[in-house]
Amino acid sequence: MTPYARRGVHGQTVEVLARRILGGEIPEGATLDLVALQSELDVSLTALRESLKVLAAKGMVDARQKRGTFVRTRAEWNLLDVDVLRWQFEGGRTSEADEALLRNLAEVRAIIEPAAVRLAADRRTDADLAALDGALDAMGEGGGDAAHAVEADLAFHRALLAATHNELLERMEMVIESGLAHRDRIVHSAPHSEDPVPAHRAVLDAVRDRDPRAAEAAMRALLDQAGRDLDRLGDADDTGDAGDVATADAADAGDSHVPDATEGSRSQ
Repeated sequence: MTPYARRGVHGQTVEVLARRILGGEIPEGATLDLVALQSELDVSLTALRESLKVLAAKGMVDARQKRGTFVRTRAEWNLLDVDVLRWQFEGGRTSEADEALLRNLAEVRAIIEPAAVRLAADRRTDADLAALDGALDAMGEGGGDAAHAVEADLAFHRALLAATHNELLERMEMVIESGLAHRDRIVHSAPHSEDPVPAHRAVLDAVRDRDPRAAEAAMRALLDQAGRDLDRLGDADDTGDAGDVATADAADAGDSHVPDATEGSRSQ
């Protein structure tokens, strides 16, 4: 599940097409006009076809004789693919579909992370504790900087999964990370968000004490706090305050913005 390398015109073309499909601008079942896309995006037909091969590998498009290249139904998309997740969340806005996906992610985390932290409490090493301590220290040193808070939170959860010493669970960070980063950017940019340090410290203390039951309880409390953060996000949307949050999110996500293919072939 290695992330797609975003480089040059080819990489930008993949992302432009992916976001149009994911955003519904190119709807499910639509047949792509390759000649028109080639002209609009100012790319060679070869580059366009290579880009579509990437999306085909992720279940988003297919090609058939007499029909051409078309968008597959959402049920056929590889929604757990790290790039598909990232493409859905990037763009500086939080749509209704994004919020639904965030809640799906919360349910996945509620299944995976409490069980994972029990293993971490049993199997953690001194190196694991050092990584968790470092992430927690960084979480408390951000000074209100949302980007710093996001990276510290991601580092903590990566370290927790690594402490399970289970290869498959460690790979789950690639599934969780894109959505968690998007959620964190919104939450940490919003006013009156809860301090994340105490809840994370409770998890770490239980892991340090090799207490699986306490670690699971602490993780469930942390996830409950994350759920309250999402509820506040929904309340902000209802009162019309979500625009300010989305604007802050877009600013924090600036380093992950990929320009349209017509903006040039800058390497990334």
